[in-house]
Amino acid sequence: MSDVARSLLREWLFRTLDDKAGTWLGDQITTLAAKPSDEALYVGFGQVPRRLGKGALGLSPDDLDAAKRALDGWCPGNWTLADAGRILLLSELPAASPGFAGRFRSLCQTADVNELVSLYRGLALYPEPAALEPQVGEGLRTNVRTVFESIAHDNPYPRRFFDLHRWNHMVLKALFINSRLAPIQGLDERANEELARIMTDFAHERWAAGRQAPFEIWRGVGPFARAAMLQDLARVLASDDPLEQKAAALALSASPDPEAARLLRRMPALLGEIQGGRLTWAALH
Repeated sequence: MSDVARSLLREWLFRTLDDKAGTWLGDQITTLAAKPSDEALYVGFGQVPRRLGKGALGLSPDDLDAAKRALDGWCPGNWTLADAGRILLLSELPAASPGFAGRFRSLCQTADVNELVSLYRGLALYPEPAALEPQVGEGLRTNVRTVFESIAHDNPYPRRFFDLHRWNHMVLKALFINSRLAPIQGLDERANEELARIMTDFAHERWAAGRQAPFEIWRGVGPFARAAMLQDLARVLASDDPLEQKAAALALSASPDPEAARLLRRMPALLGEIQGGRLTWAALH
């Protein structure tokens, strides 16, 4: 992990904790530096909530700006003291300590929900990040939404380390569990034609069942929209739901097909908002 990011996390924790909690955490870090055994790690990891509390880490806007500068995509704004303590203990393991990926996997296999959230929130900060990918993939299989979102939301790890199959599986899983797509980092950067096809198939399944398709689907479809996909977007553009109309308009504006521009001209007000920068995906919620 970035030394600057680790120093920031340590600084934020120790300025927030009272003397007793800070002394305990410092002792744990010192113990792990001298004897990085599984037993010392697992005991310290398990005691974190009781010793540090479960309140918010409480970062300021300046802190969050510093986080972004230290590590691209790092978003610890919703971390708790317990999250930060668990993650710091793992990230402070000596560089020469072997088998981090195995330890991470073992912790995940025995962790409760809150511990899993902490473990996955810290992915961007750990050593051997690429070696953690198989366990992170297992984490995506969870039926617990908070655990899934600790991987998928505001986390730079999937954007950097997931292959095409794993990435598409994560996005589709988000749709199935009604989790938002907007907090997924790299959503536009990693859009791909296969995922666009999967999304339109998902929309057709919803329509066949008499249900509405999530408006965020069309964000991933727009850059690849042509032929039948454009017909789908024309249908959504004609919706009575203003949110769907806006999503379809934004998707059409991203399509390279000239027919998309013709369809968009049917909605001059929305076209004007897009051209003026007032209508963006970030504005839809």
